Amino acid sequence: MTDPAPTPGERALRRPELRPLWQTVHDRLSSGRPVTRVSLGPLDDPQREALADLLGLDRLPDARTTVALARLEEAVTELCGRTVREAVTDLVGPLHDRATERRHRDGRRAAVWAWLDGHATVRAQPALADWAASCRTTGLVGGSPERTRALLTDALTVLAALPAHAEPLPVFAARVVRGDSHALDDPTRLSSLVLRALAALHDVDPPRSAGDRRALWARAGVADDELSATVLAAGLRPLGGGPLARVARVCAEAGQAASPTLALVRAPGEFTLATEPATVVHIVENPSVMALALRRFGPRCPPLVCTSGWPNSAAVHLLRLLAERGAALRYHGDFDGEGIRIAAYVLDKTTARPWRMTAADYRSAVARTPYGLPPGRVTEAPWDPELATALSGHGAAVVEELVADLLLADLAAGDPDGAARAH
Repeated sequence: MTDPAPTPGERALRRPELRPLWQTVHDRLSSGRPVTRVSLGPLDDPQREALADLLGLDRLPDARTTVALARLEEAVTELCGRTVREAVTDLVGPLHDRATERRHRDGRRAAVWAWLDGHATVRAQPALADWAASCRTTGLVGGSPERTRALLTDALTVLAALPAHAEPLPVFAARVVRGDSHALDDPTRLSSLVLRALAALHDVDPPRSAGDRRALWARAGVADDELSATVLAAGLRPLGGGPLARVARVCAEAGQAASPTLALVRAPGEFTLATEPATVVHIVENPSVMALALRRFGPRCPPLVCTSGWPNSAAVHLLRLLAERGAALRYHGDFDGEGIRIAAYVLDKTTARPWRMTAADYRSAVARTPYGLPPGRVTEAPWDPELATALSGHGAAVVEELVADLLLADLAAGDPDGAARAH
């Protein structure tokens, strides 16, 4: 069955000289906004004659002219009994609604950034808020909200999987990013995105050289070897005959700190903790605090782990092992910008809870040490919204060593002989 032959009126609308008119009307109607008139031009003489014939004008329009849509509707209806919309759809193609499409696109874009801002990993580590803001500034990948969200999902998956297990970068990538061992190679978009996040987390400049990139990956436990990554632990008396349990007990009984490697933590053998009462493991940021605890408590030092600043893969794996064996973890660190970021990282990567890390604790501590250094860049503390405000307001850092007496008192309170051994 063939289409019916066009009527004389339809043939009149199809004159080649009217093509600029229909293209312009189609474009304006596709804007999604109200249209009352369209501007044309420059028109050549045949196009001006065709427009005059269509509209029934008694003179040729100017080379640049304006056509009222109502007048055009009258002319088209009179010629073929159709509306202008129907005519341009037939002559040019389907009409669009760019205003609605733009609103939908803007809505999808806003939804991506709202999702990123509210993601659990970003909320747990507020230092990543600056990274999220930089992603928004950079804009969508190829203008696509869907591609952007997929890339950010991969980046957040990588960040959640850190610190790594002392793996080479290709091995880590294959394990985390859908089996793709090259997903984090330079200069992939995903690799750059993750490294920018790590730079924001550690408050350093984004890496500019291969050496800078390797250093950031190493801080995240990638490409570390299992022997060079170690963690300090004291007072741990696990049960069992595994190598980690035996090393920890020997050191605890001698009043010394153990320094197990990542290899030992990852293959602890038989390693259990007493359940009655449940073991509480306190965590400190600075080795000097552990040294003070060992000096005070000796062989009766309560369970203590030191992250030595940012925890490496050995520290995180030991804390996770202790939690899996039933230990309750409590963390304390420096009251400064980096200390807050380290604390947020530890609380996100383990089951640890804050220990003397509230705004009230900070105010009490800064009152004792009023001449602290500036705290540096301060980010939110997820466990206490007031802490960042207090720290910024006072403008003074309080390092952990300055409140060591309070920390040791807490440890002594959990040790039956602590009070007797206090001095």
